[in-house]
Amino acid sequence: MSPHTVFVFPSTDALSEGLNDYVQKLSQQAIASHGKFTVAVSGGSLPKLLSKNLAGNSAIDFSKWHIFFADERCVPLDHADSNYLEVKHQLLDKLNGKIPDANVHTINASVASDAEKCARDYEQQLKDVFGSSATPEFDLLLLGMGPDGHTCSLFPGHPLLDENKRWVAPIFDSPKPPKERITLTFPVVNNAKEVAFVTAGDGKKDMVQMIQEQPELQLPCQRVQPKSGKVYWFIDEPAGQKLSKTQKYKL
Repeated sequence: MSPHTVFVFPSTDALSEGLNDYVQKLSQQAIASHGKFTVAVSGGSLPKLLSKNLAGNSAIDFSKWHIFFADERCVPLDHADSNYLEVKHQLLDKLNGKIPDANVHTINASVASDAEKCARDYEQQLKDVFGSSATPEFDLLLLGMGPDGHTCSLFPGHPLLDENKRWVAPIFDSPKPPKERITLTFPVVNNAKEVAFVTAGDGKKDMVQMIQEQPELQLPCQRVQPKSGKVYWFIDEPAGQKLSKTQKYKL
């Protein structure tokens, strides 16, 4: 069985509520500890699940947040494929500027057409916030799960799974369009304090079961194993219906 803790909720609304409580707690702890909350998010359905309750939470000091993107498509920021655009629509717009623009770390639009330059620029943005002497230690990574078990833009069987020097790497041959992207690499992912996978829906049930109960597959999601951090899964009952053991979440 996977060492991950899996929280199964009766509905996506309940999932969003539980995720809200969890993020609020981590945010408050991080800000009290070191004055800011560093979080990287992925795209897909996650921003919508995240934003349902979070945007209206007055107990969170969003002015101390630094938002990064766990991966990003090498497209303009206003392009339909942009992860940033989805997060903007689902969360940032609803927060009405509570997170300072300077703390929302997007790719550099001027080099978006060049994945290599884009990756190098984004790595510099990490260094600007975390320093350049040690691997970034995010307070939280909020990740999704692809139908093939990929996360970020780290795909099964791809050479980037073994990248151990770069913090941010370009990918030119993504099996899922668009082909050119940048992604956090495992040295950064596995240095996070906490990682939360968020996924929902009946269509995810087979892959969720494989990830939790067949660790020998070594799919990208299964290779998310922070050195000293924790991994949680936030899923709804349809996504978790094939699991042999589940647990309700209580903050």
